[in-house]
Amino acid sequence: MTALTISPDLATTLRNARRVAALTGAGISAESGVPTFRDAQTGLWAQYRPEELATPEAFQRHPQLVWDWYAWRRNLVAKAEPNAGHRALVELEQRVPAFTLITQNVDGLHRRAGSRRVLELHGNLFRTRCFAEGIVVDNWANTGGVPPRCPHCGAWLRPDVVWFGEMLPEAVLREAEEATVRCDVFFSIGTSTLVYPAAELPFAALRGGATVVEINPQPTPLSQQAHYSLRGAAGEVLPTLLAAVWGRGGAD
Repeated sequence: MTALTISPDLATTLRNARRVAALTGAGISAESGVPTFRDAQTGLWAQYRPEELATPEAFQRHPQLVWDWYAWRRNLVAKAEPNAGHRALVELEQRVPAFTLITQNVDGLHRRAGSRRVLELHGNLFRTRCFAEGIVVDNWANTGGVPPRCPHCGAWLRPDVVWFGEMLPEAVLREAEEATVRCDVFFSIGTSTLVYPAAELPFAALRGGATVVEINPQPTPLSQQAHYSLRGAAGEVLPTLLAAVWGRGGAD
């Protein structure tokens, strides 16, 4: 990519910020080799559209098929490692007094990188919950059944992700909205700004008076309204930005 020039005004704004929020999407995970939702449909799974598998109705009709698909996706994601963009967000969290990381990704890479305050809007591939009660289940008896059964009520266990037709977790979304309207600087990173309700967050930040910074290789519906639209991959742009604000080296 061409050399990225960081505006001195942006550097000063970020250096002085007390509250920062960041929204991340599939783009930052793609830099770690995690295929996007639809790009993952290869091999045996190429015959299925994701919309045919990622619904409560599909799970009720074909529970083993859906469980096996998610097991396959977990294996794909488990081979990926956090990239420079993930690590830069860890450093940013250490640099500012209050930082909230909001992600649409379900791969857990932000936590693996070391981020602490992470709001997972769409859940996490590596968590499991009861299909009937909705509670997260960490351990269950391995009876060989697929999917396994909830140790509390005997219902099927399912991946703790948000499927088509389901609402985002209310408490998590509320926290994300609160962090958005209270922040001084809001980052939109590697997201198309097309999937709602997450796509509404940067616009809510604009209305709340925050400085909005977009980091994305391609233009999005946010680009024309963001105060700063930085073209490039998160793993290249974020380290450059942090170096411009705080100099080289790790967090204090």
